[in-house]
Amino acid sequence: MLKGAVEHSEGYENLSYHHGSAYSTGLKSDSQDLVLERALIHHVEDVVACFAEAFRVLRKEGTLIVQDRTREDCFQEGSTHHIRGYIMKLFPKLREKEESRRPQSNQVIEALKSAGFNTIEEIVFWETRALYESKEPLLEDIRSRTGRSILFDLDGKELERLVGMLNEKISVNGPLEEKDRWTIWKAVKLNTPSKERFL
Repeated sequence: MLKGAVEHSEGYENLSYHHGSAYSTGLKSDSQDLVLERALIHHVEDVVACFAEAFRVLRKEGTLIVQDRTREDCFQEGSTHHIRGYIMKLFPKLREKEESRRPQSNQVIEALKSAGFNTIEEIVFWETRALYESKEPLLEDIRSRTGRSILFDLDGKELERLVGMLNEKISVNGPLEEKDRWTIWKAVKLNTPSKERFL
């Protein structure tokens, strides 16, 4: 991931990358204005500890932005734009995996509060994942498991079965826009005690 980040940000000399832990970043306390945790929390075992570390390194009125998928986000119906829905329907074992690791929104909010955040806002939105000239490049992305870690849980035959199903389901002959639904939680660090509120 770090290698890819360096390659994609070539020319931006004000950026630096470091390998670390979400539980112990090595950053100084009260030193950051913004912490972004994108597609992270469904991989960590202790979400409160992860958020507590973000709280520690943020300055007063600093912002934590958490972007991830809830179970509801993952299990939207499949369509030409929402390929993930077809994947979940075809393979119940992948749905079970997502159910076990994806948080519910109220769990995230409670974890943020437990870590010390008291001003929390939630936003649900559809993000364009990729634009394809036709469905063939999409099917090739599926075959190569590009950007979809959950596809590594499928063997070669299962993957070809998925490609065949998508080939039938997607009837678009021209350009194709693939989207994923996400939830964002925006939490602000306030050092002074205040009544917890959820917007």
